[in-house]
Amino acid sequence: MTTLSRRHDFVLIFDVTNGNPNGDPDAGNLPRLDPETNHGLVTDVSLKRKIRNYVELAREGAEGHHIYVQEGAILNEKHRQAYVALRGDEKSKKDAKLNPRDDAEATALRDFMCRNFFDVRTFGAVMSTGINCGQVKGPVQMTFANSVEPVLPVEISITRMAATNEAEQKKKAEGDDSDQRTDNRTMGRKHIVPYGLYVAHGFVSAKFAERTGFSEADLDLLFEALANMFEHDRAAARGEMTSRKLIVFRHANALGNAPAHRLFDLVQIGRNVDGEFRALDDRGLSNLPPARKFTDYSVHIDRERLPEGVEILELL
Repeated sequence: MTTLSRRHDFVLIFDVTNGNPNGDPDAGNLPRLDPETNHGLVTDVSLKRKIRNYVELAREGAEGHHIYVQEGAILNEKHRQAYVALRGDEKSKKDAKLNPRDDAEATALRDFMCRNFFDVRTFGAVMSTGINCGQVKGPVQMTFANSVEPVLPVEISITRMAATNEAEQKKKAEGDDSDQRTDNRTMGRKHIVPYGLYVAHGFVSAKFAERTGFSEADLDLLFEALANMFEHDRAAARGEMTSRKLIVFRHANALGNAPAHRLFDLVQIGRNVDGEFRALDDRGLSNLPPARKFTDYSVHIDRERLPEGVEILELL
């Protein structure tokens, strides 16, 4: 496979309708918020999890596309696979702890992990716990996603009609509502954002891709995952989440031709008012109702200020 030779930066724009895009376990699973601005947040870890899940579905069992960080996986056992593959002896299968014999073997172990696990050669990994396979800095990094406007989390009570056990069913049949906990209709609460449009930024380093073997084909798969990952991540708690725009800035060389922040500033998101673009800092927007769908917004790319040596790919 051809190793990536050009730097890429990208903007992912996605939205959520009546769902919780990323619950905060430290706040009763409320949607994550910036406490100063009330803008919604989705962590990079959450987005990477969805990319991993998509690749696992799309390339299930394919050579070189295994996933290192999986739910319930024992990471040290995956490290052991590398030692067994390289040393091929019974001792490697049984040793509780293994360490590279020399620098050459350490490099070979890291190369094995990069070659076999898509997420290791993409995002990197710390693989020095227990059985040591070293550390890898991945060529692909992502930021938190931020909502373009403040969001208002809503708490929804949910109910059920079934009983948990026979005793609960009997009390209900007898009309005994003295204990609220026996009310088999009460189930719990869920938190949603009625609507939110989120933006995340990503960076793909061609120089770090050389070290992990991240290829042009891997980049295509990454962009495929970003475009489709929400289609295979449906859940009652997340409502409708959809990738709306994927805007890629491709540089002419490995080091890049412009700073990433200058490129990201070219993507402007405003409100769509009777077919006209209105910047979000326009005070006149205060009279508008809250956004409830993607078409309430307008995305504009200022191509006239595009630096030389950079091209734009609109993949969504």
